[in-house]
Amino acid sequence: MSWLEVVVLGLVQGLTEFLPISSSGHLRIVSGLFFGHDPGAAFTAVTQIGTELAVLVYFARDIGRLVATWFRGLRDPEVRATQDYRMAWMVILGSIPIVVLGVLFKDQIETVARNLWLIATTLVVFGILLGLAERYGRQVRPLEELTMRDGIILGFAQAMALVPGVSRSGGTITVGLFLGLERAAAVRFSFLLALPAVFGSGLFTLPDVFAGDGPTPAQMIVAVLIAGVVGYAVIAWLLKFVEKNTVYVFVAYRIALGVALMAALGIGAVSAT
Repeated sequence: MSWLEVVVLGLVQGLTEFLPISSSGHLRIVSGLFFGHDPGAAFTAVTQIGTELAVLVYFARDIGRLVATWFRGLRDPEVRATQDYRMAWMVILGSIPIVVLGVLFKDQIETVARNLWLIATTLVVFGILLGLAERYGRQVRPLEELTMRDGIILGFAQAMALVPGVSRSGGTITVGLFLGLERAAAVRFSFLLALPAVFGSGLFTLPDVFAGDGPTPAQMIVAVLIAGVVGYAVIAWLLKFVEKNTVYVFVAYRIALGVALMAALGIGAVSAT
């Protein structure tokens, strides 16, 4: 892997991880179009550590409060009645589906799921679903009204992103809007929910990244740092954007990209595998 590819993919990861447009799909598409190969699911998982570090920094106060409350709640019954304690458990329980399914279908995720025809299709289909959620979701429930049932359902929504093109944030935001959550609430919970699963996935697949002719440790560190810095800026922008704007711009982008990719595959301009 060249240094140019490392820098470009680090930028792509940082720009797309938190937007509902699929970072893994974009990494696969950019690599296929400009570098002629697939960087692999392991590379994608490890670069996500950078963007999740951005979440840790941006939401450090919120995350610290949730963790402290969870530990206090283990021994104090009164703390268990608080929303922070329940929220911590929602993140924990909501992380289970993607972990279990990720382990069970690891081989398929790293092979057939990375076919560009599949990615093009998921970009379009889940783009349409996101648009429907924006149009018909009531968007009246703040983050404080999130229930344990909601957290588990959103956990399964996040697990759909094991297929590149679906988008982890896109899946959770879509389902969150269908559940009646406010747009900003769905986005914030999406960020928090990703932390355990993404860090776990990155560490679990770390040995696979350096197998064969993959990136060097130095290249991987640079990619992670770039993704983290760019991702931090995207978090700040997206939270402000969704407070006053719909997600239709992302719907249009997903559909346009998916259709363009189908066209490129159809004329043989890029290989599906």
